[in-house]
Amino acid sequence: MNACPCQSSETYDECCGRYHRGEALAPTAERLMRSRYSAYSVGDTAYLLKTWHPSTRPAALELDAEVRWFRLDIVSRAGGSMFDTTGTVEFRAHYRHDGRADQQHENSNFVRENGAWLYVDAI
Repeated sequence: MNACPCQSSETYDECCGRYHRGEALAPTAERLMRSRYSAYSVGDTAYLLKTWHPSTRPAALELDAEVRWFRLDIVSRAGGSMFDTTGTVEFRAHYRHDGRADQQHENSNFVRENGAWLYVDAI
């Protein structure tokens, strides 16, 4: 059993894998953000596109196979609970590329429509 890339302490199958397989919807903006990070880690572009708001979603998405995501830090969150319709999650996603470690620091904007959280854009 493999640990989930989002570092939840659960296995991938019990955690983000169930969202990726369509067995459940992420209940909060943070869980969606974590599942999207995991999707980048495992190369699941279909999930990334599915959870991207139609108003900002690209027509296609190609991931760099040489990028290795290895750590996720949640910096802060506002809103995004099971009772909200909007939320933001600030995070740092750490990766390696060409033997060099780097990070992506972003404050992401999410909305919930028809019960599903969607990524809108970076604030």
